[in-house]
Amino acid sequence: MPYRRLPNTDKARVRTLKAAVEMGDARSAFELAFSQELLGEARSFLFRFEAAHTYYLSCYEQQAKAGRRLQEHAAKARLYVSHFVQVLNLAVIRSEIRLAQKEYYGLPKDNMSVPDLSSESALLEWGRKIIDGERKRVSQGGTPIYTPTIAKVKVLYDIFSESYGLQRNYQSLTAKSLGEVAAMRPVADRLIADIWNQVEKTYEAVTPNERRLALCREYGLIYYYRPNEKKRANTDKQ
Repeated sequence: MPYRRLPNTDKARVRTLKAAVEMGDARSAFELAFSQELLGEARSFLFRFEAAHTYYLSCYEQQAKAGRRLQEHAAKARLYVSHFVQVLNLAVIRSEIRLAQKEYYGLPKDNMSVPDLSSESALLEWGRKIIDGERKRVSQGGTPIYTPTIAKVKVLYDIFSESYGLQRNYQSLTAKSLGEVAAMRPVADRLIADIWNQVEKTYEAVTPNERRLALCREYGLIYYYRPNEKKRANTDKQ
C-alpha cells in the first residue's frame, strides 16, 4: 500500500493547505470530507502562514541582491586599500616617508607586506586604519600619497562600509522572518495531518483502492509508492 508523507518545505506546506482550503471553499458542508471547524482554522492560518513565508522569501531575495553588491564593492575597496599600503611601503623604503610614521596606520614597522584583507571584517578594520593614518600623517605636514589618493580610497571604502551595513541589516531581517515561519511550522503540520486524517476517514470505505486514493488526492494528500509497488498496482488493474 502506498504511504503518505507530510510536506517538508514551507512552499509545499502552503501549497498543501491551499489545496485543502480551496477544495473546502468549493464544496458544501455536506460534501466536504473534513469538518467546517477545521476548514475555518486552516483558512485563517493559511492567510498568516503564506504572508509570513512570502515576507521571508522577499527578505532572502533582498539579502541575496545586497550580498552580490557587497562582493563587488568589497573587491574594489580591497584593491585600493591594498594598493595604497603597497605605495606607502615603497615610500618608506625610498625614505620618502619615515618608518616610524607607519604606526599612524597601525602597520608594523618590521613588515612591508599588506595586511590580510580577505575577510570583510578585516577590510572594514584596516580600511578605517589606513584612512585615519593618512589623515594624521598629512595633518602633521607629510606629503600626501597620490597614487591612489586617500580621497579615492575613502570613497570606495565608504561605499563598501555602507553596503556592509545594509547586508547585515538584511541578514537580520531574513533571520527574524525565517524564525517566525519556523515557529508556525508545527501548526501547519498539525493542520495538514488533521485534514488528511479526516479525509481518509471519510473515504475509508470507498473501493477500489485507487478510487479512494484519487478522492483523497483532491484534498492535497500526497501518496508515495515503495519500490516496485507502483508496478504491482498497475499490473493489478490490468
